[in-house]
This record gives sequence, C-alpha cells and structure tokens, in this order.
Amino acid sequence: MDGRVLVLNQNYEPLHICDWQRAVALVYTGKAHAVENNGKLLRSPSTEIRLPSVVRLRDYISRPLPTVKLSRRAILARDDHRCQYCGSHERDLTIDHVIPRERGGPHTWENLVTSCRRCNNKKGSRTPREAGMKLFSRPRRPRFIPYLNFATFRAALRNEAWRDYLEPFAPQLLDDSF
Repeated sequence: MDGRVLVLNQNYEPLHICDWQRAVALVYTGKAHAVENNGKLLRSPSTEIRLPSVVRLRDYISRPLPTVKLSRRAILARDDHRCQYCGSHERDLTIDHVIPRERGGPHTWENLVTSCRRCNNKKGSRTPREAGMKLFSRPRRPRFIPYLNFATFRAALRNEAWRDYLEPFAPQLLDDSF
C-alpha cells in the first residue's frame, strides 16, 4: 500500500484512502494535518514536506452511512479468501450457495460462502449435511465500517501504520466467527 494515505474524519473515523498527491494537497491547503508520516520527503526548491501515511481532516464531514453491498469481492474478503469447507487458501475460489438455488436457497449474505472448486464440485447441488461437509463458520452479513468498503477495510488492516486507527472498528466488523 505504498503511496496510499488513510484519511480520517475530524473524530478519527476512517473516511477514505487516497493517493499521496491528494493527501499532500489536503495538508498544504490546510484542510487536513498529518497524523503519521511514512518517513519519505517531498522536496521542492523552497519547501520540504514529509509524506503522510495518515491524515486527519480539520473539519467534520457528515455523510450517511452506506450499506454493505453483496458482491463476490465482499464475500471473498468476509471469508478471508479461504474455502469454508476445507480451509484451503487457493487462488481459484468460487462462491457457493449453502442451500442450493434450485432448492430455493436465497442469494444472500447468510447463504453464500467461499469454496474451492474441489469442495464446490463435491457438494454439488446438495446441502452441506447431505454431502457430509461442515462449514468453518456460519455465514453472516458483516457489520460495516463507515465509508470504507468491506474489502478495502480488510486489506487496509494489514498496513501497520494504519492498524491503530482501524482496529477500534474491527470488532464491529469482524464478529467472533471470523
């Protein structure tokens, strides 16, 4: 995530992830101040600026809370790119309906899981119980971190410089089942 900057609202709530150019412009114009720097310098003939890795806006931005959108990317992020039947972290994962659609299974957060191709083929159009398979965790709608989409938030948690600002929101987002 080099060159990317976490933007916090005035109350330290994560708002956005932007590139370093936008973050420097926010700091330079006085709309934000740098909370954390990444150690690199931006030099011009007349000034020297430390590149920020986290900036905080000076004014509070009020935005309506978005809802978590059901998507392949969000399901993969929720399940940590892991097959929910065998636990493998393969690159070629599919999305499986726990209760098959042909049996009336809905296309919802609670009925979709990540599956490797082998387990998806083994399960087929049966329920996990009928196929003799067990889920690692019960699929649920994730609780949402305001303003950052679910997959972006999960990826951002891996950045050491941002972790202190994101972890207070992680328990709300990641339940005890993940």
